[in-house]
Amino acid sequence: MGNPLLISRDNFGSSFFKSSPFWTQRNFAPAAVSLPRNNVPVDHTLHSHDRCTTTPFKYEFHEDPSYLSKIGQNIEKVRTMLSQPSHKSNAIVTVDALKKLGIDHFFGEEISAILDVSYNNMYKTLKESDVKLTDIALQFKLLREAGYDVSSDVFQRFMNENGEFKQYLSKDAEGLISLHEASFLNMGEEMLYTAKDFSTMHLQSSVKHLGQRCGALVRHTLEHPNHMSLKQYKARHYLTQVLLHLTSDDASLSMKELAQTEFQLNQQLYQDEFKEIKRWWSDLGLARELTFARDQILKWYLWSMTALPGPQFSKHRLEMTKSVSFIYIIDDIFDIMVMGNPEELTLFTQTINRWEDSSALPGYMRAFFIALNEVTNGIAQFVEEEYGLNPINNLRRSWATLCNAFLVEARWFADKQVPNAEEYLRNGITSSGVHLAMVHLLFVLGHRVTNETLHIIEGNSALVTCTAKILRLWDDLGSAEDENQEGFDGSYVEYYMKDNTSCSLNAAKLHTKKLISKSWEELNKEYFFNKSLSPYFKEASLNCARMVNVMYNYDEQQQLPLMNDYIQNLLFGGNY
Repeated sequence: MGNPLLISRDNFGSSFFKSSPFWTQRNFAPAAVSLPRNNVPVDHTLHSHDRCTTTPFKYEFHEDPSYLSKIGQNIEKVRTMLSQPSHKSNAIVTVDALKKLGIDHFFGEEISAILDVSYNNMYKTLKESDVKLTDIALQFKLLREAGYDVSSDVFQRFMNENGEFKQYLSKDAEGLISLHEASFLNMGEEMLYTAKDFSTMHLQSSVKHLGQRCGALVRHTLEHPNHMSLKQYKARHYLTQVLLHLTSDDASLSMKELAQTEFQLNQQLYQDEFKEIKRWWSDLGLARELTFARDQILKWYLWSMTALPGPQFSKHRLEMTKSVSFIYIIDDIFDIMVMGNPEELTLFTQTINRWEDSSALPGYMRAFFIALNEVTNGIAQFVEEEYGLNPINNLRRSWATLCNAFLVEARWFADKQVPNAEEYLRNGITSSGVHLAMVHLLFVLGHRVTNETLHIIEGNSALVTCTAKILRLWDDLGSAEDENQEGFDGSYVEYYMKDNTSCSLNAAKLHTKKLISKSWEELNKEYFFNKSLSPYFKEASLNCARMVNVMYNYDEQQQLPLMNDYIQNLLFGGNY
């Protein structure tokens, strides 16, 4: 049986869609699949720029044995196809399709076996006279994502004596897309810099010569590279395209039905979770006490929803959203009070550090501390009940670390001090809130205190520092100014220009973008090859980095069109 999703000259664009690390496996048995009994209506009323147009979501199926049996049958049909000897030549493309559809976790063992064969045969394949760039780039991408030690030197096969990609490849749209996607898995390799430049240039120039559908696919590839985008967001786009061109054989239809069910189940769960978070926030009452603070429940939940996707992390997302919301509120407290009474910020920070009686604080700060203490104790209790470990001291210290970093920035502003760029960035990595979120996530996922996790708790892991640096620098580029913030935090671009007086604004921004690229390379290396931490923690770190462009990409009207697109597609979008 031919592979229904095999890239052809008429359908070359399918290679641009999202693929994700195969080790993000949930290994659900067919019998373990369950469906919600009904669809609970969701209140779509959002606050501020979180408002977006929504489409009511309706389920057309119910939890019944026949439906669950159908899911199990679909899994077995695809599993049978993967095991057939006649399918070997198309196996690696099917693996890519399963990952792009977000259903690879059903087939962990089969995918692992296919990738083992691909890895063992890759260098033999390179010696074949008719080897295609598409095949090698796809294998490279899938193997590196899965943690195999595969060198980017495999692309030497397609370069001339001058170290440039051979010119005939500029007409190979299919190969260019695969090469472009592979180039984002860079860990500081010159080969992949060259691959990205070459593929970008020729894909951009090819758009005007392509038909409407293929041109749209190429543009989407350039705007949303797989590795830099969220798995579930890309899966939605991929499935939409697959539905238009899918063949009618059993395995193809089974892949489609599994992907649709996966998406619908997750979407229903996310809607229910968002309702619960709204109810928690309303009951907490902080919005009434801190009228100046941002009330952006959906934005807070979106971080957790995208960092930890999937049904097995429902309780974890709820706990994570609570800590994320308090990061935003503390940021607002410091932004507002640095203009009015910075001494109160010192008292507030001292209270957080000692975690003691808050009676000396102003009323709104006292209300915040009481709520923070309640939420922190609740998260610690959740961890203890789930894993038998109470991390309360580590959680409290992470809040102290965050407030200390905010206080440093507040004193710079109040005293009219100008830090150098390096000093600002070092403190900004902590004040981004990423370190605090990752410490909480570490324990919520069940990690214990080991030498490896201490690197995270102490803020020394690349999984934390690189993600935080990407957030801080991207925000500081100037395209990410939140309309509800006063902008008192300074900017890396500004301080870099003061350190280098002959540097222009454009040159400073270019330097900042290079730092972001370097941070991605360090993050990639840790993500691919760190074997000590759970794949879910690593995936969450990478997903947070991917979300930076979504959460801070303001347009000229100070709106967030990309974030609203994510919300519409993942949370409130209708059926296919």
